[in-house]
Amino acid sequence: MEWLMWFSKYENTKPLALIIFFVTFIGIVVYVYGSKKRSQRLESYRHIPFLDEQDDTKDKQ
Repeated sequence: MEWLMWFSKYENTKPLALIIFFVTFIGIVVYVYGSKKRSQRLESYRHIPFLDEQDDTKDKQ
């Protein structure tokens, strides 16, 4: 149980949290850009907010 006391010290938890968040961030980046097909699909989603505006302009004409 001595190793649990290591986590209770503030100066030890900050670097540990940094490592956890960094590994999580790298995991997300690898997931998103790891597959070419998934990358292209996710890139196509960035145009979704503008699709409504394009539909409105077509309806007005």
